[in-house]
Formats: sequence, C-alpha cells, structure tokens
Amino acid sequence: MENFDLLVIFGSLVAGGIASVAGFGVGSILTPILALNADTKVAVAAVSIPHLFATALRFWMIRQHIDKKVLLHFGILSAIGGLIGAILNAIFNPTALTLIFGLILMFAGFTGASGLNEKFKFGHKTAWFMGTLSGLLGGLVGNQGGIRAAALLGFNVSRDTFIATATAVGLIVDGARMPVYLATQSAEVFQQSRFLILSTIFVLIGTVFGMLVLKRLSERVFKRAVSGLILILGIYMTIKGLS
Repeated sequence: MENFDLLVIFGSLVAGGIASVAGFGVGSILTPILALNADTKVAVAAVSIPHLFATALRFWMIRQHIDKKVLLHFGILSAIGGLIGAILNAIFNPTALTLIFGLILMFAGFTGASGLNEKFKFGHKTAWFMGTLSGLLGGLVGNQGGIRAAALLGFNVSRDTFIATATAVGLIVDGARMPVYLATQSAEVFQQSRFLILSTIFVLIGTVFGMLVLKRLSERVFKRAVSGLILILGIYMTIKGLS
C-alpha cells in the first residue's frame, strides 16, 4: 500500500470522526489531501462523493434532532449557493475567496472559543445570508461547513440539534452541487477511483466512531471544541489564500 493511500485512510477516519462531532470537516480535511495528487478543482468535486456518503449516514443516525425552522432558513439558500458555487468552480479562481473566508472563520472561531458569541444571536436575515454563503463556499472550494457551523452556534441550539441540522443542510448542498460536478468533471473525478473507494469506506467508519465520542461530550465542551475547530480551519484557509 502506498504512502498516499495510508494518508487517505488516516485522513478519512479523522475527517469522519471530526464531522460527527463538529458537523463539518470531511471536505476541509480530504480536499487538501487529494489536492496533493490531483488538480484542486478535481479534488473539490471528487471529495463531494465520500462527503455525501458520510453526511447521509450521519443524517440517518441523528435525524430526529433536526430543527426544522433553522433548517428552512439555511437549506433553500444553501442549496442555491451550492449550485452557484459548483458552477463557478469550473471557471473561477477561488484564491481570493479562500482568504476572505479564512479571515471570517478565524473571527467566528475566536468569538466562539472565547465565549463572546454568547452575547449575540444571528437573526433571520443573517441566517439567510450565512446559509447562502456557506453553500456558495461549499460548491466553490469544498469548505462550507465552517461558515455554517459558525452561524448555527449563534442560535444556541442543543448539541444534537446543531449536528443534525448542520448535517441536513450539508446533505442539501451535496444534492445541489454534485450533479454539476458530474456533468462537468465526471471523467476526471472517476480517474480518482482508488481514492474514492478508500475515502468512502474509512470516512464511514470514522463517522460511526465519531458519533460514539459525541455522546460523551457536554454542551459546553462541545461548543468550545467546535469553535476551536472553526478557528483552526480559518487559520488554514487564510494561510492557503496567502500562499
């Protein structure tokens, strides 16, 4: 087995586990891994496949905790944003957006980890905007989860509701963006068949183990952990944008 395969297996396990706890992470971890062996645009499109399977499994396991009202605010516009982002992915250089969103995530992660976000809540208009933004980023650069999680933290929903609702929105975005990827890059995506098989299998295994860990986390520890992950993702995206 090649070193790259081992990296994919390890990354997929970690990605599935983190996504179960934080509601995002599969695209954030697997996209840069595949980008080591493929064009970044192909990586974004290919990772949407294991992302879909992991998100669907997570959704099935925790579907009873979905907040339908919050889902409505995010879901429709996230899907529209995801579709637009997927179309732009084929023609647009996302470097500048990567930097901008990295800075946004750093701010959101810091306010969440420090507790400052508890002093304010997002209103409906902000939620609609953040839903569109998260979908657009997901379609364009494969990293919508951090923006979505940052917005959902502002609603102060319970841990299980947060994960379930974030997962449901992610599933909607996948449904909107994947047809575009397959229509425009199917040949390139399926050239990565070995990656697709390995990542899908092990991201599902990681998802199951992550759900077991989630049950052991308190609400306070959960929110701090998610904020910390958002901050780390923001730093990574900022560095990526600058480089």
